[in-house]
Amino acid sequence: MRVIVDPGEARTVTDTDWTADAEGTGGYADVNGINLYYERYGAGRPLILLHGGLGSGEMFGPVLPLLAAEHEVITVDLQGHGRTADIDRPITLDAMAADIAALIDHLGLDRPDVVGYSLGGGVAMHTAANHPDKVGRMVMASTYLRPDEVYPELRAMQGQVNAAAAEFMVDTPMYQLYQKVAPRPEDFGRLLDKIGAFMAQSFDFTEKVRGLTVPTMVVGADADQVPPSSFVEIYKLLGGAQQDGGWGGEGRPAGGHALAVLPGLTHYSIFSSPLFAAVVLDFLDRG
Repeated sequence: MRVIVDPGEARTVTDTDWTADAEGTGGYADVNGINLYYERYGAGRPLILLHGGLGSGEMFGPVLPLLAAEHEVITVDLQGHGRTADIDRPITLDAMAADIAALIDHLGLDRPDVVGYSLGGGVAMHTAANHPDKVGRMVMASTYLRPDEVYPELRAMQGQVNAAAAEFMVDTPMYQLYQKVAPRPEDFGRLLDKIGAFMAQSFDFTEKVRGLTVPTMVVGADADQVPPSSFVEIYKLLGGAQQDGGWGGEGRPAGGHALAVLPGLTHYSIFSSPLFAAVVLDFLDRG
């Protein structure tokens, strides 16, 4: 069980299949016109942890004890996800990054590290790019530069994400958790519509990545939604994979950037893998 603090009261909730034996406190931050839900675990250098699309902070349950053993981990339910009710604005990475920047100020954090997976990786990257003075180190996991990098058969499936798909998702952990914790469970179809519209957009984050100034680690699974070469391409934009690193690391990219392609994992298992926690901790603890 975890203690969840709502405004003005405390209550307990039962763990879901995604959660693990980690204890935290939670609450809401009224920022940018959205009532953003967050939970705090452990102690140490703050680490903001951002989930993937249709998920919530609970996605990281299996690795939370590992991360919180060395850091204060702050999970956030992004716009329209988990316990954060949707508001009347589209889902965009810039808007959600502004929410995270405002949350950092709200909590009085001094340049916390920001770690995100999939949709959350895009939010982490935009937070670091748009608000570099608020971020220490950044990890973007299972995130890509352009939608045309996604395998064609998966891209076709992404094009079918909308409210009509809700009935086919009732047995998934995303749907079941949403029904359990969302302030308005009936909004799941609305979330699918917004996520579908988000994924249908054309984008190219090449220049956004090239301009990153905070130490960044790019992480992907070896069987992710995009080929491993996509993660290498991001790393190259950061100055990596250009030359031998040298005996003392003198040839590594300036800025402390890094790349990790994790073996034996997929887009749907990387966020809960001890390997993910291990490489994240190794990178963050270099700072």
